[in-house]
Amino acid sequence: MDLLNTLVDKGLRRELPTRDEALAVLATSDDDVLDVVAAAGKVRRHWFGRRVKLNYLVNLKSGLCPEDCSYCSQRLGSTAGILKYTWLKPEEASEAAAAGLAGGAKRVCLVASGRGPTDRDVDRVSDTIKAIKDQNENVEVCACLGLLSDGQAERLREAGADAYNHNLNTSEGTYGEITTTHTYADRVDTVQKAHAAGLSACSGLIAGMGESDEDLVDVVYALRELDPDSVPVNFLIPFEGTPLAKEWNLTPQRCLRILAMVRFVCPDVEVRIAGGREVHLRTMQPLALHLANSIFLGDYLTSEGQAGKADLEMIADAGFEVENAGEVTLPEHRAPSGGGCGSHAGSGCGSHEGAGCGAGAEAGCGSHEGAGVCAPAPAAVAEAPADARTDLVSVRRRGAGTDLAPNA
Repeated sequence: MDLLNTLVDKGLRRELPTRDEALAVLATSDDDVLDVVAAAGKVRRHWFGRRVKLNYLVNLKSGLCPEDCSYCSQRLGSTAGILKYTWLKPEEASEAAAAGLAGGAKRVCLVASGRGPTDRDVDRVSDTIKAIKDQNENVEVCACLGLLSDGQAERLREAGADAYNHNLNTSEGTYGEITTTHTYADRVDTVQKAHAAGLSACSGLIAGMGESDEDLVDVVYALRELDPDSVPVNFLIPFEGTPLAKEWNLTPQRCLRILAMVRFVCPDVEVRIAGGREVHLRTMQPLALHLANSIFLGDYLTSEGQAGKADLEMIADAGFEVENAGEVTLPEHRAPSGGGCGSHAGSGCGSHEGAGCGAGAEAGCGSHEGAGVCAPAPAAVAEAPADARTDLVSVRRRGAGTDLAPNA
């Protein structure tokens, strides 16, 4: 297929595809999906070999959020039966992180619900970062705390944070249909603050909220322009008790096409499969490793994920290997001098979260303190298709905030 040959050539040169080319990837048929995966896989292997970076989420503060993000189980007005608790103590968060690191995670993502952190919250998270790094010197720590005020990114950097995650989630044109208590521009501003402070920027999207192909291309092109090091791709987890509970719009093949499009547009950044992969990719998850070079290990913020042991077996069986702490994730032209994670002036697309906090379709990393009315449910919400695996949407009941061992 001429389209795929062209996209591979452009990906190897870090050249931006045209919008029509990106849309054409999403428009390919299910019969062509293996060809699409094979082509995007060449770009992935060129920049990242067969390494898979493991990231581990620690939910520092669950639920109780005043923001009205329609996709989020922690939102204002949500009746989803999720765990609700206030800030974990630094030693509790460090203990939770240790489970993920023991399972092979290279990055810990510290996430807290809310509009954004107060200065006292930044102090809390700074103490938590120190507690984690005192126990694991080489671990990468990504913070995901919502909208940042002036000076807060710098304080997190000084405290030892390596990265900051704040997802754009959807296109600027449709953002107001998903959230009313903050704006798309607010999110862009926070990603830029993280960049300016020297943090590795991580920003991604949520697919499956009823958006069009044009919306998906818009948000991915906006991410490329923001130039994060890591781009997490979340697939909506339709929690009962949220406005998007009936939005079952994804198939495994559709998810693979979305990941391929992201890889072609952002060839040399860390593309992470984030929330919802178990629900929507299901048995096709190993194929997605040919497109993305990063995943979350174990459970997410408020939902259960695949068992950590199963993740490791899947990676090995698919012919990939876990990236170790001594390896630099990003290609040399993007990696900072000294290794580690961090953004740069080099070209490319993508932001951090090389791992990252940015839970995804099930969580909405960072909401607000401002109040806000519940966003109305979308006007035309169809019933879930007969083959939708609603049984795979399961609330997290272990790990952070509980007395039970985590799934890592």
